[in-house]
Amino acid sequence: MPHAVGSRFRRFRVPFLPHLFRSTRRNSAPMVFKAVALNAIALASVPLLTNHVGAQQPTTPPAASVASTDPRVEKLKAEALQMVEGRSKQVQEIVDMLFSFQELGFQEFETQKYITTLLQKEGFTVEKGVAGIPSSWTAKWSYGTGKPEISLGSDVDGIPQASSKPGVGYRDPMIQGGPGHGEGHNSGQAVNIVAAIVVKQLMQRDKINGTILLWPGIAEEQMAGKAFLVRAGIFKNTDVTLFTHVGNDLGVSWGASGSSALISAEFKFRGESAHAAGAPWRGKSALDAVMLMAQGWEFRREHIRLQQRSHYVIRDGGDQPNVVPSTASIWFYFREQDYPRTMELFEIGKRVAAGAAMMTDTQLDTVNILGSGWSAHFSKPIAEAMHQNVVKVGMPKWDDKDQALAKGLQKELGSPDFGLSEQVNKELRGAATPQNWTGGGSDDIGDVAWNMPTITLRYPSNIPGLPGHNWANAIAMATPIAHKGAVAGAKVQALTMLDIFMTPKVVTDAWDYFNNVQTKDTKYKPFIRPFDQPPTYLNADIMARFREQQRKFYYDPTKFKSYLEQLGIEYPTVRAAETKPRGDNN
Repeated sequence: MPHAVGSRFRRFRVPFLPHLFRSTRRNSAPMVFKAVALNAIALASVPLLTNHVGAQQPTTPPAASVASTDPRVEKLKAEALQMVEGRSKQVQEIVDMLFSFQELGFQEFETQKYITTLLQKEGFTVEKGVAGIPSSWTAKWSYGTGKPEISLGSDVDGIPQASSKPGVGYRDPMIQGGPGHGEGHNSGQAVNIVAAIVVKQLMQRDKINGTILLWPGIAEEQMAGKAFLVRAGIFKNTDVTLFTHVGNDLGVSWGASGSSALISAEFKFRGESAHAAGAPWRGKSALDAVMLMAQGWEFRREHIRLQQRSHYVIRDGGDQPNVVPSTASIWFYFREQDYPRTMELFEIGKRVAAGAAMMTDTQLDTVNILGSGWSAHFSKPIAEAMHQNVVKVGMPKWDDKDQALAKGLQKELGSPDFGLSEQVNKELRGAATPQNWTGGGSDDIGDVAWNMPTITLRYPSNIPGLPGHNWANAIAMATPIAHKGAVAGAKVQALTMLDIFMTPKVVTDAWDYFNNVQTKDTKYKPFIRPFDQPPTYLNADIMARFREQQRKFYYDPTKFKSYLEQLGIEYPTVRAAETKPRGDNN
């Protein structure tokens, strides 16, 4: 989330000839577009490839092309589809392995070890502990000029108390009270890794210039990772970011994301201890200040915009009842539509905290920003190119067992039991400005998206109609639903990477949109302050309680074909349908 973004590309509309290419991105390598053009020219020497596209066929005809229509590029894409399909087993193993770790934000160390070991074996250069976050990492590989550079990101953290047995359509935790993948973040790295390996192999064989940069969304549930990655310069040479997030459909959108901007802040109060019964008048309760801040916010809430979202938990409420608490803290999420409105909420919060301290004769000790995120804006040209690939790949072919799990879980939750979606949306959706914005969730990919052209690919590894951040959202995440959805996502990701590497217009149009539409009137500045640091201590205590119990559940792909097999779960396991006696019309 660092430096403000100015114009990083100049608009130009010249023929795409190699001798006319030069860098137009500020501080970027001068060969970026020439490299893309030469990639396209070099492809002319590539033999024609068999047009086998694996198991998934188009479900709808592609829209008018905004990416490459060069038949040689299309042949290369067809081979990529076949190669991704051939790595379906690897997709399954990555998805299941990360599910079995079930790690919370800032504590994703088993995930880091597993993924970085895999990528090092595939020839990527790995760096761990980037941006001052011990569980973070990057993996990079370059060929030729190294331009353009595509970054591939996806979140990896889980949800507290979301432990669930996969494939079981009702509440049945693996570890009572333990964390789990109740947001499905165990699946996105499989999408990116397999796509990256396939495209890397094609680039090596056909001498295609470019760089692939893989990275994880650390502590996304705390909104506390990506702004620090941006500030650390992880993306300083990146031309396009392709982010992925689990969903229940296969698709992409452009423009205003509809998500909320967010500031995560902890307010710490300091008072003075005393015997709570013997001499309470000598104490100054920091907990009283916390409770008054919470109550003050509830009164203030009535007089702020309905679109805002704000919520809090008390992290420190004292040590024991007979000691007046000398320290206490409350952790807030402030959400609004954009940077100015979110900052206004934060400033109101600080004033309420100061008032609570005055009323209790305590001190507002510190106000720490633990995380933050801009509301994302996604690239229209990149989304247009990706949408064509979404249509080409189509939704996975679900079988009766997949649909039975989906309908059984939906019925368990009281949702309409319509099962899994089977068709992609033919129309690409998006709007340059928010439409009828009513507030909602957040994702810190926004900080990346306001620094370079970015999109988020949704891939269908979960079930529609679920509440989110819940045990139910983990049920499908180590089953064939998750595996098939991630394979579909990897195919779309690989095809879009080839569009970017091989078609100069995709990249130039993306930066033209970024400079002249997205950031024309809105310039990025981070919520985090220069002295704010990643709160890497978060969730350490929870993982310390559960880590040893979790180890016995780690997936072993050398012994079991799937995690379901290792756990001895029959797929699917759902409640038997209730049947009414004949003649009962009540």
